[in-house]
Amino acid sequence: MLEALEETSAARSGRRVGRRRQMRPALPRHVQKREKQLPPTLGNAAKQARNRAGLTQEEVADGAGVATEVYGRMERGLMLPSVPTLLRLCLTLQSTPDVLMGFAPLPAPRQAHEASPVPPGLHDDEDTRRLLRLLARLNRKRIQLLVKVAQGLLAPR
Repeated sequence: MLEALEETSAARSGRRVGRRRQMRPALPRHVQKREKQLPPTLGNAAKQARNRAGLTQEEVADGAGVATEVYGRMERGLMLPSVPTLLRLCLTLQSTPDVLMGFAPLPAPRQAHEASPVPPGLHDDEDTRRLLRLLARLNRKRIQLLVKVAQGLLAPR
C-alpha cells in the first residue's frame, strides 16, 4: 500500500520510482581541459574583437542584448553566453563563433592605416558611433534617402 502511494505521488510530481539516474561517462581529458579554458578564451577573444572594432563594452552589450555588467563578466572570463547571445555577439563584433571559442586563431591586429574604413576621428563621438551602427543596419534605399536629407541640411539657406 505504501509503495502504491509513493508511486502515485511520484507520478504526479514527474519523478521516476525505482530507477536510478545513470551517470554519464566521463569526458576525455582534452575535452575537459578545453571546456575549462572556454570562458577565459572567449572573454579574451571578445575583448580583442571589441577593441579591433573600436567599440565600448556598453556598445557591444547593447548589440548583444545583455546588460553591460553581464558582458563585462563574459569578457573577464567569469561567465559564458547562451547560444543566442553568442550569435548576437558574433554579429556585433563581426567575428565568428570558432574564433571566439578558440577553434580558430585570432586575426592579427590591424595596422594603423587599415584600421577602419571610417575617417580618423569619426569614432571619437558616441553619437556618431551610434549613428554609424544604425546606418549599417539600413538597406540601400533608406541610406539614399538619408543622404538626401543630409544634403538638404548642409545646403546654404
